[in-house]
Amino acid sequence: IGGDYPLSATIMSEYANKRTRGAFIAAVFAMQGFGILFGAIVALVVSAGFRHAYPAPSYAQNPAASLAPQADYTWRLILMFGTIPAGLTYYWRMKMPETARYTALVARNAKQAAADMSKVLHAEIEERPEVVESQVVAGETWGLFSRQFMKRHGMHLLATTSTWFLLDIAFYSQNLFQKDIFSKVGWIPPAKTMNALEELYRISRAQALIALCGTIPGYWFTVAFIDIVGRFWIQIMGFFMMTVFMLALGVPYDHWTHPAHHTGFVVLYALTFFFANFGPNSTTFIVPAEIYPARLRSTCHGISAASGKAGAIIGAFGFLYAAQDQHNPDAGYSRGIGIRNALFVLAGTNFLGMLMTLLVPESKGLSLEEMSKDNVVDETAQEAIAQA
Repeated sequence: IGGDYPLSATIMSEYANKRTRGAFIAAVFAMQGFGILFGAIVALVVSAGFRHAYPAPSYAQNPAASLAPQADYTWRLILMFGTIPAGLTYYWRMKMPETARYTALVARNAKQAAADMSKVLHAEIEERPEVVESQVVAGETWGLFSRQFMKRHGMHLLATTSTWFLLDIAFYSQNLFQKDIFSKVGWIPPAKTMNALEELYRISRAQALIALCGTIPGYWFTVAFIDIVGRFWIQIMGFFMMTVFMLALGVPYDHWTHPAHHTGFVVLYALTFFFANFGPNSTTFIVPAEIYPARLRSTCHGISAASGKAGAIIGAFGFLYAAQDQHNPDAGYSRGIGIRNALFVLAGTNFLGMLMTLLVPESKGLSLEEMSKDNVVDETAQEAIAQA
């Protein structure tokens, strides 16, 4: 998956036209929303089947009997379902041609690039070796992390790595202590009143509803508006709204824990996911696929994505411990700062992400060459072309 992030984005960016490129890349990423929903549905179906076949008492009634031996197969079956999309992805990847920009500018095979594009576009494409050669010579006068790269794209790389890093801290921490929030506001009953399969079923149902009402609509709002509003403003808006909703959840947190206000809490919580996806969770995937040179595009996207996953590790593990109750943590955990204070930290993280977005360039309506400045030939490159 780590390798597929930059590949999926780069392939789509290099095949799409500049007018609708943002929507096409966003649509690729939006499939993640259906994957999240399908994962929850798989967990629902499997847990419902095992819950019906192997009834068990609650943990409070009998801790040992609450986990039926057969329940050990549920997580295995859910996990193994992941081999199906992985296998299909592998098959389709093997069938896909290389992008024309890579074939022409990196592999230096203009004839093959023209042939591949002819198949994709169902039209005759004429090869232009002299144009390709001039861009190759111009582009290869500097490499990754060279002075010229840092001059042209150093701030861009800082922007795409930092914003993805900060976004994933918030996004993955929300996903992981979701079940604790659901319990705190009474959307699912206390864990001790359920057996293991019942808890899995109820958490999966709650996650499916959040995906259906907040996550998936956010992705497709991005698809609809990204080539109208632009990447920069959608990312600014998303980080800003996530900050607002985190504060709206955290400041009156005690208010939301009362049964009469549970629905309001869940609505606000779903809206944070909506604006994560109609915002930085989509745009951090899109922008790195547009602003770097062809030969470095997937590499820089991969660096940005890896930075995001570093943030995900902090979000996944750091906030799992940090969100523990200050007075009564779960068994095996030390005292944390509590969910309310964790929400404040996440609000600060989102606000910092909004500030770092100021370094993100707008790529709406521009070609990949205009954004990466591959069509800009400096003096050194002109000399190289002349010699060639």
